[in-house]
Amino acid sequence: MDTQELQKIKNQFDIIGNDAALNRALEMAVAIAPTDLTVLVTGENGVGKESIPNIIHRYSTRRNAKYFALNCGAIPEGTVDAELFGHEKGSFTGAIEARKGYFEEYDGGTLFLDEIGELPLASQAKLLRVLQSGEFIKVGSSKVQKTDVRVIAATNVNLLHAVSKGKFREDLYYRLNAVQISVPSLRERKEDIYLLFRKFSSDFSESNKRVKISLTNEAIDLLIGYRWPGNIRQLKNVAQAITALEAGPLTASAQRSVIDADTLRRYMPKEESCLLPVAAPEGTGSSLSDSDKQMIVKAILDLKKEIDSIKSRLNSVPVPGKALKPVSFDNDEAEWQGQGAPVHAADISSNVDLRNEFGPEFGPKESKEKELKEEEKELSIAKSNISIVLKALEKHGGNRKLAAEEVGISERTLYRWLEKYKIETATDKQDQ
Repeated sequence: MDTQELQKIKNQFDIIGNDAALNRALEMAVAIAPTDLTVLVTGENGVGKESIPNIIHRYSTRRNAKYFALNCGAIPEGTVDAELFGHEKGSFTGAIEARKGYFEEYDGGTLFLDEIGELPLASQAKLLRVLQSGEFIKVGSSKVQKTDVRVIAATNVNLLHAVSKGKFREDLYYRLNAVQISVPSLRERKEDIYLLFRKFSSDFSESNKRVKISLTNEAIDLLIGYRWPGNIRQLKNVAQAITALEAGPLTASAQRSVIDADTLRRYMPKEESCLLPVAAPEGTGSSLSDSDKQMIVKAILDLKKEIDSIKSRLNSVPVPGKALKPVSFDNDEAEWQGQGAPVHAADISSNVDLRNEFGPEFGPKESKEKELKEEEKELSIAKSNISIVLKALEKHGGNRKLAAEEVGISERTLYRWLEKYKIETATDKQDQ
């Protein structure tokens, strides 16, 4: 398709932009229009997916027949079948007369099913039958009816993910996805952002007799650099709000108003300082943007640093002049939010039995000749390590959580030591 023909289509359907992905979507819509293949239109909310079904219908052999756009997410679940396939009189409470459904009403035409992912599973099975055989049954009837409706569906969710969760039929997905047309997000069309802004602002100025506005270079950079999670719909709201509030009434002396970056910033929602990576919606037309990739990589690197730091603390216990094995940890480790008071090594009792309290042995293995003195050595080792804990507490100003982390034991273990062996800290003595 040449440039002139493509621009004619854009003018006809009021589409603004020169992005390559957008042009590709329009070309696919025109190319597939003469066929009766089902089409799945994908893209984020607010990107303008509804333009694609319109183009397909206008350039199809059904252009003289009816066209209807239906939002599946707006239909109450209990009435979906009645809306799509119709119902007989008395088939349910409130059915005071028979009614045609959309598949009967728009026979020979085109039916656009937006937000197809919101369709209940029971209705999905009936929709699949219509797509495969053109047959349906009204609610409250046993008569099979035929229809010839071309279905174009659209979604902003990952239907394959919904399939894996059992929320969408796999066979229906592949039946709808005969041809997939992806509409790019606004942040992927950076060169089109200012064009769209000017269009929305100009249209609003003309219809409301307001002064036209223009942006400074700094304001344009700010406009283009924003992520626009609401896409074209959000950009249109911002453009109209600025024009309504910052541009005065059109007069002979006032023809244009210049908006700087500070003024524009007041109308743009603040982005979150830390955005977590999320799964990309299916069929966005391209891979993740550069900013999304950088965000994901940063999160992974930060997580790796934290893991390495934890491993380092777990695998080493700082004991001056003596190499120790890693301390075993409790599996039921609990988080304690309080702060302890400073304690001193002098507060430890000398007449405590600390045997069999520690996991793997601290210090090198003893020879068989010294096994008879194992009890005395365990006691000595225990005292030594509790002294280390108390010194760590002093170092961290009584913060027991930090002290436990430095030594390589859990807070729960530290508390159990102090309680079991009736060790009184300086704080305990003051409380008495």
